Amino acid sequence: ENDALSSLELFSYLSKKVPPNFGAYINIGSHQILSLSPDLRTQYGTRSIRVTKGDSVKVFHGEYKGIEGKVTKVHTENGRIAIEGIQREKIRGDKMPVLIHTSNIIVVNLNLNDKWRKSILKRKQKSE
Repeated sequence: ENDALSSLELFSYLSKKVPPNFGAYINIGSHQILSLSPDLRTQYGTRSIRVTKGDSVKVFHGEYKGIEGKVTKVHTENGRIAIEGIQREKIRGDKMPVLIHTSNIIVVNLNLNDKWRKSILKRKQKSE
């Protein structure tokens, strides 16, 4: 009973130390927004866009700086993206995609196969 009481006290102490906006760090959202390259910014008249599979991106911070590739998977839970050509070898020899945080990436080329996405870009251009 003493152990249960002390763990309850510990929990209440720790819960007071959590900042009020801590949920914002956990709940990133259902999509990832990336910055556009300067060329795309002038072309489409917007600074950022939601990233989708097939977009060409470039890593500009971190271990894989300078590497360009297509987006193979978007992980909305943790705000990371898997890029074609960036893989890490496991101990058994298997290759595993490296997930890179969206804050370290810029979009170089857009995948415009989606009609909805084209309409969004047109709407953003008209608003300017």
